[in-house]
This record gives sequence, structure tokens and C-alpha cells, in this order.
Amino acid sequence: MENALGIWGPQATLMAITASFTVLGMVMLLAAMLMGRRWKPSYAFELGFIAIMIGLVFYADWSSVKTYAAYQENLNIEEKKVSGIAVGEGEAAFDRIVTVIAFQWGFAFISKNEEMSRNAVVVRPGEKVLFKIVSNDVIHGFNIPVAQITAEIDPDTKREMWIRAPDKPGKYLIQCINYCGVGHSQMKAWLVVSADLPTAEHLNSGESN
Repeated sequence: MENALGIWGPQATLMAITASFTVLGMVMLLAAMLMGRRWKPSYAFELGFIAIMIGLVFYADWSSVKTYAAYQENLNIEEKKVSGIAVGEGEAAFDRIVTVIAFQWGFAFISKNEEMSRNAVVVRPGEKVLFKIVSNDVIHGFNIPVAQITAEIDPDTKREMWIRAPDKPGKYLIQCINYCGVGHSQMKAWLVVSADLPTAEHLNSGESN
């Protein structure tokens, strides 16, 4: 869910590579135990293996820096109030109301028209958006780094929080920050800011940018 419309992404890539190397290492260890004579790899093989390891380290570092940059982006920096917990304002105070269902391991967003999209919510620039968040299994977190706000959601409670959407169109990170199982690191979504709002069917087809 790294790209909010599928399960593939940098973290999943690294996990797949790690699993592949683990299996390969076990196979090579078993082969070494069963071989009649010891196999000595060439220097070229050893240098190639080292180069791959260095490449993986740089790839992981690049991926981490990219995610960190999403945390540091400013949301409507000229405004003092861009997010908060909704208390007594009433639904009329918001331009858009979205129900969020958190589950292992993703988010479902439901509009007032009962259109649903998985792991992506689309809003217009500058809109004041109210999120009504529930969990259908375990404790989850709902964090929008660019808005500098987060909420913890227990299975038997409903939380409300709001943000003012960025003026700049683009995709902004949403993530769970409470450990919720083995798929926690992949529990991410996008806040998609666009002047043109596609339908939920369009979103789920993976055609949205």
C-alpha cells in the first residue's frame, strides 16, 4: 500500500529482496553442507556481492530521505491554523466530510455520497476537511505529517479531526503510527489534492495521479 493504490513500493521491494537473500543464503548453506569439496567464490563474485549490498543501502537511504521529506513539507505555511480536533464546530463549518475506516492494513475513505476509495482520499485545494475515523479491528493511528496532526483510534470509539487542504495540488502522505501487526509498515494512504475530483471507481482503477 506504499503507493496507496497497490501493494508495491520501496518498502515492499526491500522486504522482497531481504526475503530472497534469506532463502538464497539458506540454500547456499545447505549446499555447502552437502558438497564434497569446498566451493571458493571468485573475487569478481565477491566484489559483485559487495556492490549489491552497497546499492541496497543507498536505495534504502534514498527511500527514507524521500519519506522524511514528506514529513517536513509545510502545509499552508502562511496560515496559523491548518488542523485540529473538531469540537463543537458542527458539520456546516467544513467544506468536505469524510468517514475513514482503519483496518489491518489500510484505510477506506467514504464520502457523504457514499462513494468509497481505498487508501486515497481526494480533496480540492484549500478545503477544510473533517475526518470521522473508526477502526474495525485493533488500535490504529491516523497521521497526516504535512498537517502536523495525528489521532489514535480504539476499536470502540470514533475520533474526529480536521485539516485545511494544501493549496498546492499533489499527493501527501497519510499513515498509521500505532503498531497494528506485521503489515503496519505498509499501512499508508494518500491525501490527493486536485481541482478535478475523480470518482471512487476511477481511484480504485489506479488511474489517478
